[in-house]
Amino acid sequence: MVWKLHKTVVLVGMMGAGKTAVGKALAHLLGVPFLDSDAEIVSAANMSIAEIFERDGEPFFRARESEVISRLLDGTPCVLSTGGGAFLAERNRSLISARGVSVCLEAELPLLWSRVRSKDTRPLLQTADPKATLSALFDARAPIYNLADVSVKANPMYSIEDMAQRVLTSLQSRMDVLEKANA
Repeated sequence: MVWKLHKTVVLVGMMGAGKTAVGKALAHLLGVPFLDSDAEIVSAANMSIAEIFERDGEPFFRARESEVISRLLDGTPCVLSTGGGAFLAERNRSLISARGVSVCLEAELPLLWSRVRSKDTRPLLQTADPKATLSALFDARAPIYNLADVSVKANPMYSIEDMAQRVLTSLQSRMDVLEKANA
């Protein structure tokens, strides 16, 4: 199947939801580029997200994140993975709504914890009780993620490819985003 993507598909959701892995697989299915806003920030700053947080603080990082998302939305339609906090900002939600489509990858807390607990690359989880921190973030952020244009529920039994296919299926009813192209 050949697809024509009219708008950038922006994957949003909690850290550990699979935005990067599913995004890469979805981009492959659609035959479009995959971009990651965090990777773009790391490349431009020549330092890790954790280093940016430590040196410049979260507000500085969030401002750069909005700039990067805006720039990437102006480019060729693609699949864009964002950091877990990106969709929390009204500015980013407005940008995404105007120029793309937001797709929330919904995952339950136990699945998220199983995916992030052994990683030291999550600055927001560098706390005395990272599991409690993740739970608090989940509770605070879930209502905002529910504002996404499309939601796709994760299941621990799904492979990355299964999730990408589920996202593709959910987008097929959105002619403003995606249509079958003549091969």
